[in-house]
Amino acid sequence: MKPGATGITRIINAAGYSVQGLKAAWKNEAAFRQESVLLVLMTVISFFLPVTGVERAIMIASLLLVMIVELINSAIEAVVDRIGPEYHELSGRAKDIGSAAVFVAMALVIVVWGGILIS
Repeated sequence: MKPGATGITRIINAAGYSVQGLKAAWKNEAAFRQESVLLVLMTVISFFLPVTGVERAIMIASLLLVMIVELINSAIEAVVDRIGPEYHELSGRAKDIGSAAVFVAMALVIVVWGGILIS
């Protein structure tokens, strides 16, 4: 078995795979596209709000967390769909839990933004 790339080559390859993943999410996942637009809009809005730099960073980090969780959820859904189209309780559970994770991340955005803006 040939060993994998190391050093800078491994980092370059990993970055390429990451870009491919982002492109695939953009192309195939409407939720990812919608959340990306919200990320950009809310990030821009955050620069017009009377908040400190640390508060702004936390607000933007909460938005990025939604994106991270959405990517993981999309990956779970792709793997489950790859297994087969027939319903299985565990497949449904995996998809529901992934969706719940996105929901919790979005709730965190509301809590963070609301907490910062109300205080």
